[in-house]
Amino acid sequence: MKKLQSFNFKGKNVLVRCDFNVPFSKEGKVLDDFRIKMALPTLNYLIKEKARVILISHLETKKEKLSLEKILPVLEKNLQKKVKFLANYLGENSRKEIEKEEPGQVVLLENVRFHKGEKENDLQFAKKISQLGDIFINEAFSVCHRKHASIVGLPKYLPKAAGFLLEKEVGVFSNLLKKPKRPFVAVIGGIKIETKIKTILNILKIADNLILGSKIGEVIFAQKGIIVGRDFDEVKLIEKIDLTDPKIHFPLDGVIALKNLTEGYLREGGIGSLRIEEDVFDIGPETIKIFKKVLQSAETILWNGPLGMHEDKRFEQGTKTIADAIVRNYSALKIAGGGETVSAINTFGLSDKFDFLSTGGGAMLEFLAGEKLPGIEALK
Repeated sequence: MKKLQSFNFKGKNVLVRCDFNVPFSKEGKVLDDFRIKMALPTLNYLIKEKARVILISHLETKKEKLSLEKILPVLEKNLQKKVKFLANYLGENSRKEIEKEEPGQVVLLENVRFHKGEKENDLQFAKKISQLGDIFINEAFSVCHRKHASIVGLPKYLPKAAGFLLEKEVGVFSNLLKKPKRPFVAVIGGIKIETKIKTILNILKIADNLILGSKIGEVIFAQKGIIVGRDFDEVKLIEKIDLTDPKIHFPLDGVIALKNLTEGYLREGGIGSLRIEEDVFDIGPETIKIFKKVLQSAETILWNGPLGMHEDKRFEQGTKTIADAIVRNYSALKIAGGGETVSAINTFGLSDKFDFLSTGGGAMLEFLAGEKLPGIEALK
């Protein structure tokens, strides 16, 4: 991949694919501008080099696609300058409209996913966007696992390079897979084991110890027949996990409640004691003791996924205590990633205690599973 320093940006129109898919409150305010902040070194470099910086991103919730105009105040606050918003950027005069701006100014294009050509990787759509710029920069590692027009289509039509953040993400995770400082401990939590099973199996080949969260442990135990009465979709490749592997540290006990969290019912107990009407929402005290001991000796720690339902105060103890145990290992290289993980770290006020926080969730998992990411390959 080419680096930013490979180009002379003065007076050029530079298309930068970012990921400004930030969370919003019910009142419509940005809850966390982490992804915007992580793109700032690249954006400020391009501004200083007197490029016209043209920002491309998506913004959507599980329910709907949102206008990127919603992030304009937060973006301007972070950049400390006015940003021109361009709602219609596919018209004949769009480039002329952009070039009314002086070199060193920033233009934000409307949500690229408003156009069906984005997710369909329509090359004609990509070509139209490419006509706005002279150079393409990918600064969106977190969507590099997507075969979308702004990720893999645009690089076909323009000179291209990786932004500072994307370059760092690839470097950090490449080193992690090739030569981690040992002992290397990986902590994998969250609830969707189907998105993490390949990563778990690949990390097992590399890590010295693997810690698994409450929900992932529950699904593995259920599929292996250790606990019964669980309602779950069978996940392929779980059969490859050996319950006797000394590298793997499963949750032994948990904080248990009724599945629908009614009646104020709460207890601590062994994972194997789960009844049909119950579910596990956090790791328990015995599990916390074991996990903390494993983390104490680590020289490299990778963390993806909360250990329980940390957003509910009743079930935050496991995630909070393990986060604290990670940062108290002062000698270890500490890397974390995934939206829920970074959100928890920020909630606990520990973001400055980690050596690297990744913007990637799915992209990070696929990279660590040994998969080639389309967005990275497109830059080569």
